[in-house]
Amino acid sequence: MLTRQVCMAVLRRSPGSYKLVLQRAAGIHMASRPSDLVGNTPLIDLNGILKNHGIEVSNGTQLAGKLESLGPCSSVKDRLGRSMIDDAEEKGLITPGETTLVEPTSGNTGIALAFIARERGYRCVLTMPETMSVERRMMLLALGCEVVLTPKETAVPGALAKAHEILEKLDGKGFMLQQFENPANPKIHRETTGPEIWEQTEGSIDIFVSGIGTGGTVTGVSQYIKGSPQHGLAALNPNLYTVAVEPREQMLITKARGGEAIGDQGPHKIQGMGAGLVPKVLELDLLDEVVPVSSEQAMDMANELWMMGLPVGVSAGAIVDAAVRIMERPESSGKTAVAIIPSFGERYFTHPMFGSIKEQAEGLKKQPLPEPFDNRDYGFETARG
Repeated sequence: MLTRQVCMAVLRRSPGSYKLVLQRAAGIHMASRPSDLVGNTPLIDLNGILKNHGIEVSNGTQLAGKLESLGPCSSVKDRLGRSMIDDAEEKGLITPGETTLVEPTSGNTGIALAFIARERGYRCVLTMPETMSVERRMMLLALGCEVVLTPKETAVPGALAKAHEILEKLDGKGFMLQQFENPANPKIHRETTGPEIWEQTEGSIDIFVSGIGTGGTVTGVSQYIKGSPQHGLAALNPNLYTVAVEPREQMLITKARGGEAIGDQGPHKIQGMGAGLVPKVLELDLLDEVVPVSSEQAMDMANELWMMGLPVGVSAGAIVDAAVRIMERPESSGKTAVAIIPSFGERYFTHPMFGSIKEQAEGLKKQPLPEPFDNRDYGFETARG
């Protein structure tokens, strides 16, 4: 008798990389658990955006978006969450069923940690500024996570202080992964995101554009492509032009590089970047330029991306807005740029960006039906409505 066997895709970690391993098992092609779906996100052509802004593309100019929004929990932070938990487990620092994971987060890192914690059996407590969207809070609660909100005026530093307070009360049974300083953060982007972009562009990438949240993505990808002797990486393209994006209302990275802030500084509406601190994992020397983008500019560009059929969050709007400004320059003609699309847009419907859409949706009224329906049965005054 023949035994039916098929391959099941399992993403397993090996020294220095994540590899797709085929495992024989009865069933169909499938991942063994949600976190095995992290990575291998596609690129999408964004030249339509360049054309909308009057940028010539017939000369080979190319803007591509790296769709991190297609991860298992719809954000680039899925990579980070998997990497930090895997690393801590390998080092024996955390144990499922015993350790409580505590972390300050602006939202998407928390969602990544929450789904992996649920998958593997950890209690998870997350602190975040009160400005984070209701959708993010609902995601976390639905995944069984405990959410603690902190004052918006203190941004991430306030959430960090609260997380430390919670950790101290756990008497050694808690563990903070510390996304802003954990080496496993940029490491995952050296090992996966960078190689993916290099392969997907066939080594043609000239410009890399990424937002600064924790700093892990821009650091890890740039280390992989520009080269990093510290990590044993030879330069693939030492001339890669790395562009970091931050809110114009909170230009801490610009100031850290010796620049000056523009206008009033304070709270902003670009969730996922501008955390109110300079992350320790961010390697400032890798940055060739920091582009400040206002909340309004970010929301406008996010809306433009929605209008091309690409649902994204406001941080993607900020990153693509910066990328367009870079590609407008004469020296960018004929070059290839890749911009990170950090997260999926459906997570932001209570964000101010969707204020008018929300009003429109709530204002919709039912319409009468044609014959033979009697619309009086459905609350209308006459048979025809």
